[in-house]
Amino acid sequence: MPAGANKKRERQYEHIKESQQDRGAPEGRAEEIAARTVNKQRARAGESKTASRTSTQDSKSAYQRGGERSHRGAQGPTKDQLYAEARKKNVEGRSSMNKQQLREALGR
Repeated sequence: MPAGANKKRERQYEHIKESQQDRGAPEGRAEEIAARTVNKQRARAGESKTASRTSTQDSKSAYQRGGERSHRGAQGPTKDQLYAEARKKNVEGRSSMNKQQLREALGR
């Protein structure tokens, strides 16, 4: 549990940790995810003495960012996602196309 947290944050930490373990995450990873989540919430609520700029000012969650800050940047939809869309639109030859070809066939 992060140091200096109140009872609400302790409950939040335990809930997130248990949820992650239920999803199959190892205990150490579950604790890390729970601590990071609680610390970010504490920073946004002004409950921590120090906080990073991204913790307090970032309006998007990691899921919403979709790799914007990864080392390679956002890559858009995966090949599997493009393939599924091509299948819905009955694009011929989709099974032998690579990711770039699927993008072009779908007009992306």
